[in-house]
Amino acid sequence: QVQLVESGGGLVQAGGSLRLSCAASGRTFSTYTVGWFRQTPGRERGFVAAISRNGAHTDYREDLKDRYTISRDNSQNIVYLQIYNLKPEDTANFYCAATLRDTSQALDSARYEYWGQGTQVTVSS
Repeated sequence: QVQLVESGGGLVQAGGSLRLSCAASGRTFSTYTVGWFRQTPGRERGFVAAISRNGAHTDYREDLKDRYTISRDNSQNIVYLQIYNLKPEDTANFYCAATLRDTSQALDSARYEYWGQGTQVTVSS
């Protein structure tokens, strides 16, 4: 089992950058694929990015891949999501999630067993 805690959200002006963190408990963190999702009120949680167990493989939502970078440090049990050139439409609650499945199923939120509580990102224009 793993517990996830997101941090790093906040209020940012458009054009700025943020680095979100997802800190995990447990000594088997390196066995989990980790994904980031975001959600706005009234909408379903949508896939943003995912990273494989050893960090060698990443997936991104196509329209975000130029501004979002996912990375991980298994020695620190942490996954990052760096967001550049923030836009007002990036405003959302961002969640990290972990699954024992590989990245071939990482785009589907239903495939994840563990979720954090989310961190809010608000981008002002």
